[in-house]
Amino acid sequence: MVGNDIVDLEEAKRDSNWQRPRFLDKLFTQKEQQLIYNSEDPFFMVWRLWSMKEAAYKLYTQQNPSRFYKPNGFECQIENEKGIVRFKDFECRTKTKNTSKYILSEARLLDFKMASKVIEFEEDSNIQSEVTKAALLNEFSKTYQISLEDLKIEKSEFGVPAVVFNSEKYQVSWSHHGGFGAYMV
Repeated sequence: MVGNDIVDLEEAKRDSNWQRPRFLDKLFTQKEQQLIYNSEDPFFMVWRLWSMKEAAYKLYTQQNPSRFYKPNGFECQIENEKGIVRFKDFECRTKTKNTSKYILSEARLLDFKMASKVIEFEEDSNIQSEVTKAALLNEFSKTYQISLEDLKIEKSEFGVPAVVFNSEKYQVSWSHHGGFGAYMV
């Protein structure tokens, strides 16, 4: 089981007003808000924590099929590129890759090497999800030497995605934001 999330930093700068009243209260615990306020780059810390929470949420919903919105229920701890995210009795490990253009976080139950593939979209469009899913299916096809025509993506009633081949389901995760997409199997 896997979860990932990517944040396009330019898009976040353009479209987000994370400093507005009560924004941080809705998304982050008091400990996380202290991390943000004490950070050398509060903007970056906001989006790093957000990507960790999103990746952990995707992993959590694979184990506990449901749909809900409670980002401040997930609490992040950070140590360099690694992290831990907790929600009730759930705990997962995260790793985050930071570049000047994006932040990418992955979540798994045990320690791991990052495996997401990042794609940069050629132009702004409304089809980032389709492009990301197509790239994921192409990678899956090449990796497992399965004909692309024999693969499809299905989502559960709670929106949890899987690649389906011969009625077998393989957990996957993808994310897109602004000019970037990321996927992992």
